[in-house]
Amino acid sequence: MLPRLITERQSLRASSIMGSFDRGIAAPILICAAAVLAGCGRSDTAAPATQPATEVKVALSEAGCEPQPASVPAGPVRFMITNSGASHVTEVELLRDGKIVGEKEGVKPGSSGDLVLRLEGGGAYSVHCAGGARNDWPLAVTGGGEGPGTGPANATLAAATQGYHDYVVTEVDQLVTSTKQFTDAVRAGDMEKAKQLYPVARVHYESIEPVAESFGDLDPEIDARIDDVDNPADWTGFHRIEKALWQDQTLAGIGPLADKLDADVATLKSKVATETYQPAQLGNGAGELLNEVSTTKVTGEEDRYSHTDLWDLAANVDGARKCFELLKPALEAKDPALVRQLEARFADVAGSLSKYRQGDGYVDYSTVTPDQRRQLANAVNALAEPMSQVAGRVV
Repeated sequence: MLPRLITERQSLRASSIMGSFDRGIAAPILICAAAVLAGCGRSDTAAPATQPATEVKVALSEAGCEPQPASVPAGPVRFMITNSGASHVTEVELLRDGKIVGEKEGVKPGSSGDLVLRLEGGGAYSVHCAGGARNDWPLAVTGGGEGPGTGPANATLAAATQGYHDYVVTEVDQLVTSTKQFTDAVRAGDMEKAKQLYPVARVHYESIEPVAESFGDLDPEIDARIDDVDNPADWTGFHRIEKALWQDQTLAGIGPLADKLDADVATLKSKVATETYQPAQLGNGAGELLNEVSTTKVTGEEDRYSHTDLWDLAANVDGARKCFELLKPALEAKDPALVRQLEARFADVAGSLSKYRQGDGYVDYSTVTPDQRRQLANAVNALAEPMSQVAGRVV
C-alpha cells in the first residue's frame, strides 16, 4: 500500500503541472530517465564496458504497465517505456521491498523514455504504475547475490558514489540544523524570523530531494503540498507551515507541526547514514532534480504562498550539478564531448538564475513574468537532454 501512496502523490503533481504547461507557463519538457537516488538492488557494482544492458519494454496503457520480459538476468537493465495514448498512466516505478529503487515520470501520451539501472540483487521486484486497471506487475531478477555488493569495480566510479554518500550526509546534517532554527522561530511565534529562515532551511532538502522520496511516506510527511493529501487535517511539513506564515498569518497551534517536522528530518538523517548508491543513480537522480525544476518549481506550484520557488529551483540545480561533477572524471574518459556540452548547459542555467539574485537569496517569484519563466524552463530543458545520456554511460 505504501508505494501506491507515493505514486498517487506524484500523479496529483503531474496533473496540476500539466495544466500549468497547457497555459503556456513552461515549454514541453525533455527530462532524463528519472530515478530515485537510493540503493538499487543490493549492489553498486559497475558494469564492465562490454556488458550490454538487458532491454525491458514497458508499454503504458489504461490496463497498466506489464514489463516484457518479466524476468531478467542480474546486471544492467534498460527499461524502454512508451505511452501510445494512456492519459491516466504516465509514470513507472521499480520497487523492491516497498522501496522505490528507480522511477520514470512524465511519460505523457505519444512520448517515451528510458530508465537505466544496474540490478545486482537477485529476487522479486515489481513494476508499479498508478492509474492503471492493474498497478503492480512482477519483475524477477535472476542470478546475482542477495548480500551487499562490493562497490563499483572502477575506482573513479567508486569515488563518485562515495562522494555522493558524503554529500547527502552533509546536506542532511545542515538540513537538521537549519530546520531546527526555522522551527524554533515558529514555536516562538516569531513570524518574520520564520519567514526569513523558511527558504534557507529548504535548500538543503531540495538539493537531495530524490533521496528523501525513496523512503516511503517520509517525503510526503516533510514536503507534501495541499494537493498531495486526501485530508487537509493530515497535512504536515514545510508547506503546511508555509501556509500558516504567508496565507493564514498566524502560528497559533502550529507548534506540534514544527515538532513533527524536526522529528521527520531526524528520521531522514538516520536513514541516509547507511545508504549506498550506484553510478547510474547519480545520473538518473540529476535528471530527477532537473525534472523537479521544470515541473513544480518553474510553474510556481511548489512555494505558492511564500513565492520562494527560486531558492528551491537553484537548490535542485545545485544537486544535479553535484552529481555531474562527481561523475565527470569517469565521463571524461568515455565521452569528453558530452562533458563539454553539460558544462556549457550548466553555465547557461546559472546565467539565467543570476538575473534573479537579490542579496543572499532570490526575488519573489510572483514578480517573474510568464515569459521569463518560460526562458528558465528552456534553459533547464536544454540541460536535461544531454543529462539523460549520463546514466547509460556509467551503468
